[in-house]
Amino acid sequence: MLPKTQSPEAVLFDAYGTLFDVYSVGLLAEQLFPGRGDALAALWRDKQIEYARLLSMSGRYRPFWDLTRAGLRFAALKLGLALAREAEDRLMNQYRHLSAFPENRDVLAALKARGIRAGILSNGDPDMLAVAVKSAGFAELLDPLLSADAVQRFKTDPVVYALGPAAFGLPAKKILFVSSNGWDAIGATWFGFTTLWVNRAGAPLEQLDTEPSRIGSSLRDVLSFFPDS
Repeated sequence: MLPKTQSPEAVLFDAYGTLFDVYSVGLLAEQLFPGRGDALAALWRDKQIEYARLLSMSGRYRPFWDLTRAGLRFAALKLGLALAREAEDRLMNQYRHLSAFPENRDVLAALKARGIRAGILSNGDPDMLAVAVKSAGFAELLDPLLSADAVQRFKTDPVVYALGPAAFGLPAKKILFVSSNGWDAIGATWFGFTTLWVNRAGAPLEQLDTEPSRIGSSLRDVLSFFPDS
């Protein structure tokens, strides 16, 4: 348990992979490309992240939606799949409406009941985030929705993480940053957030001599930072 003086006062969630299951697109991908759906979803996600890092490190910027489409096209080419425009549009539309993890609503509702401010800090474009949050029914539970588009960089650039303290008016240590992406949890820890890595997949810790404040296996672990008094 963190000492009370160090306990966070607000929460920022990563969106893709943390609140929304990026691999849920594999269901539609499997319908379109039988036997290849999971592979397409996995490679698509990997390339999306790689493109974001490449552009951010190179001082270039393109909207995350564009990178998502580019990642899909690369993944299809890499796997030798004929991606017709109709199939591409269907998969991209599905990405706008990704499935939320089942425990999310209860956790977000519990935070609101405890008076804890909760928002999103994501690489996603503002329109992407707004649609995903509305589609999941979380619009009344998450505010603000902070997008890397505001600074035209991507995580783990510190200027992206800095959006959080600016929005909440709190020092980074007083904000709990939650991500299921190990690299994101490490980047946020370096920035100075209190961090929770939601390690749903049981992945090994990044070998960079840094650990998040805590490691959990479900979004429910967020509530351990905010005991119900």
